[in-house]
Amino acid sequence: MLETLRPAVRESVSAYPFCPETRSPRCCSGSRTTFTRARAGYRWAAMSSAPLHFLILLMASWVRRHQGEAIEYLRAENRVLRARLGPKRLRFTDAERRLLAEKGKPLGRRLLAEMASLATPETILRWYRSKVAAKYDGTASRRGPGRPRSQGDKVLQLLSMARENPSWGYTRLRGALKNLGLKLGRSTIQRILKEHGIEPAPVRGRTMPWKTFLKAHWGAIAAADFFSVQVLTIGGLVRYLVLFVIDLKTRRVHIAGITHRADGAWMAQVARNLTDAAAGPLESFGYLIVDRDPLYTLQFEDLLASARVVLLRLPPQSPNLNAYAERFVRSIKQECLRHIVPLGERHLRKAVREFVEHYHAERNHQGLGNVIPFPAPASSEIRGRIHRHERLGGLLKFYDRMAA
Repeated sequence: MLETLRPAVRESVSAYPFCPETRSPRCCSGSRTTFTRARAGYRWAAMSSAPLHFLILLMASWVRRHQGEAIEYLRAENRVLRARLGPKRLRFTDAERRLLAEKGKPLGRRLLAEMASLATPETILRWYRSKVAAKYDGTASRRGPGRPRSQGDKVLQLLSMARENPSWGYTRLRGALKNLGLKLGRSTIQRILKEHGIEPAPVRGRTMPWKTFLKAHWGAIAAADFFSVQVLTIGGLVRYLVLFVIDLKTRRVHIAGITHRADGAWMAQVARNLTDAAAGPLESFGYLIVDRDPLYTLQFEDLLASARVVLLRLPPQSPNLNAYAERFVRSIKQECLRHIVPLGERHLRKAVREFVEHYHAERNHQGLGNVIPFPAPASSEIRGRIHRHERLGGLLKFYDRMAA
């Protein structure tokens, strides 16, 4: 066995340019020359790589120094901000706690004690442990005692039916759900409605949402409101009042009057114009919603009553009950009046008139399905050239296609 291995050992030993035992160059032919050349090549490679190593060390020290300066600046900035806050305790959100825990855990307690300024190292590490524990917490998915709770789609449909039909009791709601293939017990319906703050049918049936009331009287109710505009005149700034009436169903707006001297006589004339039998905008309406502005005088109310129009005064400080009128005020101010300086009453009347025409025939209304309420006759061409229309010098724009 040993005789068989000796030739292989000799070949492996002869492959080395030096003696394995003494680490000296071998004396066989050519081996000393090969080893000398190898050592010379190693010295040349080491000498040629020395500048590269030096450059790498220089760059590393430069980056480290600048990183240290940046860290020192951030620490100083944190100290200044912390001093501005004073002794007031900071309230962190769950997302902020998770962020600090993730960034602070790799630093360790010792480095956090030097760096952390918003919270102590113990607090940051405790947040991290809480995050790890929450990852393996199965409490939310663990089923509690008793019957399983109703599914979300059933609950949503039940709540929708209960809100849309105030007079429906538990049995009526159960039957309506059964028609849709949704089965809920009467006691379950009672519990769900109680959890969501919906009262029983006898109590719910006594009240009606304002939105439901308005929709039930579409076409018979209009709303009126004032908004003020500061007009630049020769004598300085003058406050003008604009009174308008809006049809809640179609969103058609009628400017009832513009004046800087609103009084009882002016309001009486406005009431006569609104209820004119030939061209009065309230001729086909039975109710007019207004706020509690003192300009709506008793004479104004009596003139409307003589034309069979009932004046509905809203409760104090309830602008949401006149939302359609308030939305028009916001639109005309944001899209038009805020971007111009009215130079006199004539300029103001022109700006209001132009916006109302744009509001009716050129502007999409999201509350009406994002369509134009009263569009102009459109061209049948769908591939014609796109044309841009402008009002008030380009402040209001409208696009349509022209016939080829």
